[in-house]
Amino acid sequence: MEKVRRLCAMGSLCRQQAAYNSKYKWKLLAEAEYWEHLAQLELSSYFQECNAISSNDMAPPQALTDAAL
Repeated sequence: MEKVRRLCAMGSLCRQQAAYNSKYKWKLLAEAEYWEHLAQLELSSYFQECNAISSNDMAPPQALTDAAL
């Protein structure tokens, strides 16, 4: 999660720079989009790993028997 925070911070920094530097505004906004996209990919990867781990911890389903019915 620390990596996601750092990537978002880079995107935010680029957006702040774009607000004060009109000559490179579009380049900086594109770079902000890049950093934010990387953060989104990292976050998605993190949650996929969490879901994979939690699904492995679950007990396998058990078949119902006539006695259980």
